[in-house]
Amino acid sequence: MTRRSQAIVGLVAVTLAAVVLIVALASGGESSDRRSSGQFAWLRPAPPPAGWNVATTASGAMLSYPPGWRPIRTDPGSASVALLRAGVHDRIAGYLNATPKQGTETLANWSRFRPEHNRDEEDTLSVRVLASSTDLAFRAGPGSCVIDDYTNSKASYREIACLVSGRGSSAVVVAAAPIALWDQQAATLQRVVSSFVP
Repeated sequence: MTRRSQAIVGLVAVTLAAVVLIVALASGGESSDRRSSGQFAWLRPAPPPAGWNVATTASGAMLSYPPGWRPIRTDPGSASVALLRAGVHDRIAGYLNATPKQGTETLANWSRFRPEHNRDEEDTLSVRVLASSTDLAFRAGPGSCVIDDYTNSKASYREIACLVSGRGSSAVVVAAAPIALWDQQAATLQRVVSSFVP
């Protein structure tokens, strides 16, 4: 190999190394390119779509939601948003909530903690876990999620419930809909969860 060929090969190697370094540094920002799999393959951390609104909890967690949804009364320090159907007895067509971490929940125990929390609710009749996963990537850090169905005295719901750990705090995001409306609402609920920042 000639001296000129060696110089060209060396220059190409240095350029490739620089590109790899730039890409690695750029991915250290707010969004993650790591893809989830299985039941959580839809989880793609990204900012909310343009035109969406943001509800903020007392601790600073940001819950993004689409036009047509509206904030509803909630527990102190939390943020809740609902899609309501006019003229229907069970009016909730979709429900979102963000709550600061408050108890003994951890990323490691979330798959047990959340269903047990639902079972402890006063009017819950049954809870069935459909999927759970740990070490999921969110915009601000790792998270653990559960997808479950539960029935209370009013209706049967499906929810995505995730505990997400951020740089300074952890928070829970819940995105739920009546099971009968799940197929209509799932893509929106998944996008809400994907854009959540604790």
